Amino acid sequence: MRCPVDFVNVSTAGLESSPVASSLAGLRAHEARYFKNKYDFAFMVEPADKAKTIVDWVHHILKQERDIVIASPPIEAALVEVENLRWPYVFYQNGLAINVLYALDDPKRRAVGFKLCEGMEIPAELNIFKFARQKSKLAGIVRGSYFVIKGQY
Repeated sequence: MRCPVDFVNVSTAGLESSPVASSLAGLRAHEARYFKNKYDFAFMVEPADKAKTIVDWVHHILKQERDIVIASPPIEAALVEVENLRWPYVFYQNGLAINVLYALDDPKRRAVGFKLCEGMEIPAELNIFKFARQKSKLAGIVRGSYFVIKGQY
């Protein structure tokens, strides 16, 4: 069942299995606030096992583009579809959030983004990336990186 993410009253519901659940909840709320403010879109998440299509699509792109396999189990996923963009998110138990910005009409606007919540180490499979820091009222210090998608999926 899909549930809206409340960015006013941040909750760890659905993220309890994460050792950094409160930081991950802040990161999830940070993303929800972005979509509400930018697109007036309600960010909805569901358990990863119920969103297998979304998780598999993201994992397929990671494997095909950079031979990346995420070691941590996914715990939640979301799919945002706005302004001809397909924008899936996967939140992982270790505190990692991955999103794929996939413009349906512009192959130059396609990228995979990684965000690390406060309190987690960079996963070994992502050591090849440099992470920039961003301060967020909801998520504390968020570290992020990305790569451009070359293929079509």
